[in-house]
Amino acid sequence: MYHMEKQMKTTGLRGQVAGSTALSTVGGAGNSLTYCGYSIEDLAQKASFEEVVWLLFYGKLPTQQALLDYQDTLKSQRDIPAPLITCLELLPKTTHPMEVLRSACSLLGNLEPEKSFKNQIQAATRLLAVMPSMLLYWYHFSHHNIRINPVTQDNSTAAHFLNLLHHQSPHPDTVKCLNTSFILYAEHEFNASTFTARVCAATLSDFYSCITGAIGSLRGPLHGAANEEAMALIESFKDANDAEKGILDKLDKKELIMGFGHAIYRESDPRNAIIKACSKKLSMQSNNPNYYLISERIEQVMWREKRLFANADFFHASAYHFLNIPVLLFTPIFVCARLSGWAAHIMEQRKNNRLIRPSAEYIGPPLKDWINLEAR
Repeated sequence: MYHMEKQMKTTGLRGQVAGSTALSTVGGAGNSLTYCGYSIEDLAQKASFEEVVWLLFYGKLPTQQALLDYQDTLKSQRDIPAPLITCLELLPKTTHPMEVLRSACSLLGNLEPEKSFKNQIQAATRLLAVMPSMLLYWYHFSHHNIRINPVTQDNSTAAHFLNLLHHQSPHPDTVKCLNTSFILYAEHEFNASTFTARVCAATLSDFYSCITGAIGSLRGPLHGAANEEAMALIESFKDANDAEKGILDKLDKKELIMGFGHAIYRESDPRNAIIKACSKKLSMQSNNPNYYLISERIEQVMWREKRLFANADFFHASAYHFLNIPVLLFTPIFVCARLSGWAAHIMEQRKNNRLIRPSAEYIGPPLKDWINLEAR
């Protein structure tokens, strides 16, 4: 009884302030999301992902020349070291791609160690450049027995990713959608994976260890994979009417519907309207807009019945479908984007560091007398 009463007080730190950051606001005035003072709406509409990366790293937008130089730097660092290619080819098809990225990041830290914190931006840039290459090299080799050239001359990370995935230069509309997705997923304050990276950074560990830990946190289904679960739900219905009937049945059975609600936002997720518009635009260009129509109906039913809003993950599922991205790559795309936020938080933690060591409330039994082995 003592244990159960005390255990009920555990909150998982939700709603607790665990530090300060200048990188983003989540659920601020008007339920907003900002990066370094810029609204997510402006960034998604007007910025490239590479501009957002620069903003997070340096706290200001790049000049035109600085952006061009940074794009060239990223292009020059997309190749994969030969020992890492060997290891990627040893990983089986059944390996979860999040585990591929976790292992690849750790191994790259052995092959190209950070050595000094003065090299942190270089390490972050290298990972941003090579992460899509590592993921898609493994994917094509393990699933199609093809060794791709992981280097492209695309100026954007989004175009590079789609080029490697589909073996052809992507359409500008698809690049725009994925670029928008990268921006929406780039940063989100002290979420579980970001906090993991900061805790690791606070021990003065190396950059690659911090990112490996963050990937491990995102691997858990309570943090990542919501868009994968949303896709499975959407695919289970034949049309919008079937979706409404199915969702009502699930709600009646009190089943969890993934992709709705949020730990911080209370009224809406500001990212949702942006990715929803992308999904709608791509659906109108496709031969079969059904998945968008199903998604839209599910959103309507969830709000009508439960006052639950779609979060950023829900319409990402249909958007990625229209981009012809395999479902097993949905969460790894999150890694390719959130690397920027993780890296910025690692740098911020190092800049004004203090070991993160919270206390715990003990909920075990009171002090006991020792019982000798023969008397037990």
